[in-house]
Amino acid sequence: MRPVKLTIGLKLKPTSAQAKALRKTLELANEAANEISRLAWESKTFGQYQIHKLVYKTIREKYNLSAQMVVRLIAKVADAYKLDKKKQRVFRKDGSIAYDDRILKYKQESVSIWTVEGRQEISFTCGEPQRQLLPSRQGESDLVLRKGKWFLFATVEAIEPPTNEPDGFLGVDFGIARVASDADGQSFTGAHIRNLRKRHRRLRAQLHSKGTRSAKRLLKKRSRKEANFAKNLNHTISKAIVQKAQRTNRGIAIEDLKGIRARVGASRKQRAELHSWSFGQLGAFIEYKAKLAGVPVRIVDARNSSRECSECGHISPSNRRSQSRFQCQACGHSRNADTNAARNISSRATVNKPNAGASATRKLHL
Repeated sequence: MRPVKLTIGLKLKPTSAQAKALRKTLELANEAANEISRLAWESKTFGQYQIHKLVYKTIREKYNLSAQMVVRLIAKVADAYKLDKKKQRVFRKDGSIAYDDRILKYKQESVSIWTVEGRQEISFTCGEPQRQLLPSRQGESDLVLRKGKWFLFATVEAIEPPTNEPDGFLGVDFGIARVASDADGQSFTGAHIRNLRKRHRRLRAQLHSKGTRSAKRLLKKRSRKEANFAKNLNHTISKAIVQKAQRTNRGIAIEDLKGIRARVGASRKQRAELHSWSFGQLGAFIEYKAKLAGVPVRIVDARNSSRECSECGHISPSNRRSQSRFQCQACGHSRNADTNAARNISSRATVNKPNAGASATRKLHL
């Protein structure tokens, strides 16, 4: 059994006074982080130990922050400069900050968290799967302010159960008209999803054309909504696929998603839809949910899967009569095109070896 690292989210439920204390802490901490970053940039000091020697005493004297919070902010700045030393790093006043076990303690229904107004005991809410994983929490937790609501994100470690020998593989094809289709003929999206995505694109185009400050704010807000929409739907689709495979004692076969946008043929009208969906996220969700359920996953080369007949194996571009219809020019077999591709993916998984060198851990949002 191997560990799988996941990131779980807890929604905090502070009182109005506690929320003010959290915001004051967040803003002061990021102000201090910017001061640390300025001092590090001016002296060209980027290592965490060197930055600590340079700024710790100064920051402690200047800001009303605990010793451990200053240590965490120094680490935040050092990590930022690991990514890019070409320019001075600047942090948003409401950017997330990290807490370790010295300044944050988890309880059954609440957390005891350090703020500039003193320790605050704040209740939280989460789903039952997250609650069960909380005892395996490791390392730091991030305090995040998102659309006026407070969250703690913590890394936990779940144990991957042993996988049984599957009775075949459930192939899954990712596409444009349907986000996902399986080899049994089930699709996981409908026309209303496409209409909603088109509406989002029209609104984006209108906001782009205005170019005003308020339009840019609305565009940013719209982008967040679209990302949340895609993430929630990807969670729903991946859960349904994994549960079906588990129920029927099958593994799951998905296509290698590297270069899917270049590989999938799409008309000019369809390209916006192809580029608007997070296929990589959907594939990752399927993988980690399958690991937790003990369902094996195979990644297969899906080249020509949409042109190959799942009955006789004949490959030809003319087999794909339309976006939705597949008809083999050799044997006459006819089927929904996405289902045909998913059946080919299933077949390829049965002859492929398990993925070599697969990572034992995966850090994903649950």
